[in-house]
Amino acid sequence: MGDHDSPISLQGGGTLAKQIVTAEEGGHWPVPEGTILASGVRRIAAISVDIVIVTTVLMVATRGQIIDAWNLTLWGSSNFHYSFAMALLIFAAHWLYWRLTGLRYSRSLGQRMFGIAVLAEDGSAMTSQMWDQRAWRKLVFLIPILNIIQGVRELARISQRHTHQSNIDLHVGSIVAHADSLPPANRKHIK
Repeated sequence: MGDHDSPISLQGGGTLAKQIVTAEEGGHWPVPEGTILASGVRRIAAISVDIVIVTTVLMVATRGQIIDAWNLTLWGSSNFHYSFAMALLIFAAHWLYWRLTGLRYSRSLGQRMFGIAVLAEDGSAMTSQMWDQRAWRKLVFLIPILNIIQGVRELARISQRHTHQSNIDLHVGSIVAHADSLPPANRKHIK
């Protein structure tokens, strides 16, 4: 059997499995061995905790008036500006929360609770501009009905891609992994 040519030729050496993984990476950071990418379920749980944290703080700070943002009767009245102001407050608070916790901890408090961290595709710390874009794009998850549709789309993308990247991750150039599974050089900025 050793006297005929194999129908499969491997260029660059290595096993077929290593060749396939290298081809799938398509220029992305080669995820170090042992790194566990975050699942969609863990990511949904983390964003849910984040929304509960920020909304609870807003409920206390506004003495419950933040609930006017979801009052459809008030939106349809001549006093809709109260609902509009509360909706703006919700968006601003969440954007600041995601941006500032990202800059400080390289993850939100919900992500920290579930042991996941966000880093750039090349394994380095994310920049301030990347956190701005990521926080801005996550605001869609605060809009009723649209949040469910977008959540299902993002879950589908996470499960379809070998890098477990959502559309937000692809746009920003980020990757989400279990913090403890990252090599020490890549988790030094994670708190």
